Amino acid sequence: MQILVTGGTGYIGSHTVVELQNQGYDVVIVDNLSNSQIEVLDNIEKITGIRPAFEQFDLSERDKTDAFFKKYNNISAIIHFAAFKAVGESVQKSLEYYRNNLVSLMNLLEGMKKYSVPHMVFSSSCTVYGQPDVLPVTEETPRKEAESPYGNTKAICEDIMRDYCKSNEDINCIALRYFNPIGAHETALIGELPVGVPNNLVPFITQTAAGLREELSIFGDNYNTEDGTAVRDYINVVDLAKAHVVAIDRMLKEKQKANYEYFNVGTGEGYSVMQLVKAFIEVNKVDLKYKVVGRRSGDIEKIWADTTYGNKELGWKAEKTIEETLSSAWKWEKKVRGL
Repeated sequence: MQILVTGGTGYIGSHTVVELQNQGYDVVIVDNLSNSQIEVLDNIEKITGIRPAFEQFDLSERDKTDAFFKKYNNISAIIHFAAFKAVGESVQKSLEYYRNNLVSLMNLLEGMKKYSVPHMVFSSSCTVYGQPDVLPVTEETPRKEAESPYGNTKAICEDIMRDYCKSNEDINCIALRYFNPIGAHETALIGELPVGVPNNLVPFITQTAAGLREELSIFGDNYNTEDGTAVRDYINVVDLAKAHVVAIDRMLKEKQKANYEYFNVGTGEGYSVMQLVKAFIEVNKVDLKYKVVGRRSGDIEKIWADTTYGNKELGWKAEKTIEETLSSAWKWEKKVRGL
């Protein structure tokens, strides 16, 4: 069966392509390479022995998206990662985020209906919960007003899929609300390699440890947490990739309880920024220069998942420890930098 992976040369997308191919799926990638490199295809091939088909274009362009579906007429399901994703940047470039993230999804849904592609797994986010009143968050936790345009695009995309599924019984969608993906593939052939200055914590940590950045900025130490720094649920990217394969299997084997579902995908544990920094230093035996600066616009104080429902329904759970995850991130960074 052929699976379309949008954003498949990106961080989470590339790891998911590997897991799909390891399970025997035929993969075609669509990516505009705005935040990834074409060389990722070489490394996917090194890991799996298979080079996925690849098309480079922007999914927000309706005509090109339609032409893609005409060319690839045997797609069984879509995993949709392609989106702008930086919380801080979204505050400054809100219109770009709304245009890119919403239009690309709508173009895909339109193509699914027109060309009889029944299934989509959507890359959602715990940001849809905003700053929750009760922790940990379950799938029943009310969504709150987003703290950033990025988070709002994820909430709106979920609403678009829910409403589209209501009026189109032949369309099935699963939204995976995942928490903070970190780490890299055990081969150190693929990992997180952002273009420009990193927006996520771990690549900034690894780049600082590698000497590319002078020091790490910790955004705020006056939150209402044990050490004052923000708390997140950090999940290994390979565990996360496997959750997408399980979601695809759920759809193809007709195990969905409704044609629109959503699940939390995390570890169920919260780590503060400072805890993560100290764990990285200890696990990898490196020095790391850091300083506390002001809070970053759009960030929430603390959030972590209750994964009970998702673990039960999907038959999946995160397995890798924070130590092996941080070790894999450093191994990847050293390989990339030739250290």
